[in-house]
Amino acid sequence: MEFDRTLPPTVLLKYYLYQATTTFGFVTPVFTLFLLWRDLSYTQIGTLGSVSAVLVVVGEIPTGYVGDRFGRRASLLVGSAFLAFSLLGFLVAQSFSAFIALYVLWALGLAFQSGSDDAWLYEILDARLDASQFTHVRGRGASVNQWAGVVTMLVSGVLYDSDPRLPFLVAAALLGCSLLVLLSMPTTSSQTDREENTLFDVLPVLRRRLTVPPLRSTIVYLALFFGVTSAANTYVQPIVTGTIGIPETSLGPLYAGFTVLTATASYYAGAIEARLSTKWTLVLVPVVVSVFLLGSVLVPVAALPTFALLKAARSTVSPIASGYVNDHADAVGRATLLSAASMAYALVRVPLKPLTGVVADATAPLPALACLGGLFLICAAVVWLWETPVSDSTPRFDRHTE
Repeated sequence: MEFDRTLPPTVLLKYYLYQATTTFGFVTPVFTLFLLWRDLSYTQIGTLGSVSAVLVVVGEIPTGYVGDRFGRRASLLVGSAFLAFSLLGFLVAQSFSAFIALYVLWALGLAFQSGSDDAWLYEILDARLDASQFTHVRGRGASVNQWAGVVTMLVSGVLYDSDPRLPFLVAAALLGCSLLVLLSMPTTSSQTDREENTLFDVLPVLRRRLTVPPLRSTIVYLALFFGVTSAANTYVQPIVTGTIGIPETSLGPLYAGFTVLTATASYYAGAIEARLSTKWTLVLVPVVVSVFLLGSVLVPVAALPTFALLKAARSTVSPIASGYVNDHADAVGRATLLSAASMAYALVRVPLKPLTGVVADATAPLPALACLGGLFLICAAVVWLWETPVSDSTPRFDRHTE
């Protein structure tokens, strides 16, 4: 079914509006600089990322179950509220312990959103439109989110230069708008007519799905990629301002340029998948990114295009990976399965962020990037020796046998 040749259906317009109001463009270009301004070290910043990842690991399955049990929209509402309150907390936080508390709230907000947004979209498409269009719509939704990020990033540096707390205040207000959008969005059919499954009913199904090929090796491979890119993103600002010498006031336009590229990549994620196939997109893109990370230590100026490639690659891979996992799920437990995948991604970030922080403190941010690239290539080779990740097949499970 083709439904995108004219104005998208109202339900998709609301989804795109939700994506526009959940951008973090006001704070993304200055986030690390803000923490450094609060006198945190790279090791402490990496530890905060690790704390967030641990909370995601602990909270992903329970929050995914909340989405399955009580509704995708309810889970998204809680997530947006937690994220908004966390951003407001950054206005007054001074100590490392205070930032840990805010990161806990932030992680819970992300966990409530994780899985539920993709599950909501997949089921809406399946019930009202065409589920095969998931990657296409999800990619365009991400593109809308990133274009909204472009607009907000353009003023981020100016706001930060005026008062480092201003970007966080404005970002919290924008997230508050997402709550109003969510209240106007419909529930999915599985939320209004579903079996009363408990978390203990879902966990055995989850275990069976995640421990069989090709999903298990694919999740591991993607977790390595998302972990490496997440850790590498920490060093964009110090490398750009310190090593390359771009002024802080130019960070907003620079990030806006990054985001134009990533928005374009997200928009065409479906076309890229159709051209290369799901398997080769998910397999080759992470390898190319890692090679560039490894080489940036030899040519420091290359760090700038490497960051652009990293962000575009992540935006391309993310909707395709989510669609791949969705194709291996049924309506019952869908958000839980997607959350479990996100949990695996977060699990890799737990050691990566503080360890790369130690490397950056001991040497410099560029060697830390090279270590991340080399680590992925080595670990990816081990995964391939164990089991070939990603299959173009989409096996279905008989629920009566589970």
